[in-house]
Amino acid sequence: MHHIRQENLPFVGSSHQFVGEQQGDAPVSVFLFQGKPGSGPGPHRHPYDEIQFIREGRGVWTVNGQTFEGGAGDIFVIKAGEIHSFKAVGDSPLIQLDVHVSPRFIQENL
Repeated sequence: MHHIRQENLPFVGSSHQFVGEQQGDAPVSVFLFQGKPGSGPGPHRHPYDEIQFIREGRGVWTVNGQTFEGGAGDIFVIKAGEIHSFKAVGDSPLIQLDVHVSPRFIQENL
C-alpha cells in the first residue's frame, strides 16, 4: 500500500497533481482541480482517455468544438485525442477530480 495526503502533492495552477508512476506505481494520474471562477485550462488533448468527476460548482466545457455547461454530479468521459477545455463559472469554485488513464500526464496544449 502507498499513502499520501493531498496537501503533500505538487500544486500547479489550480490543481494538486497525483502522478501515478510517482505514487506507488499506480496506472492512473489525477488532477485534483479547485478553480476560482474564470480559471481553467485552454484547449488541449491527451493520447489517453480522461474522466472528469464534477464535485462542486459549475463550468463551461468545449469538447471537439461543442460547448456545454456542467455542474456538481456530472461525469464526463473525454476520449483520447479529443480537444477540450473548460472554465469555472458562477460565484463559487469549480471542484473536480480528473482521472487520466495513464501513469503520467501527457498533454498537448493547442
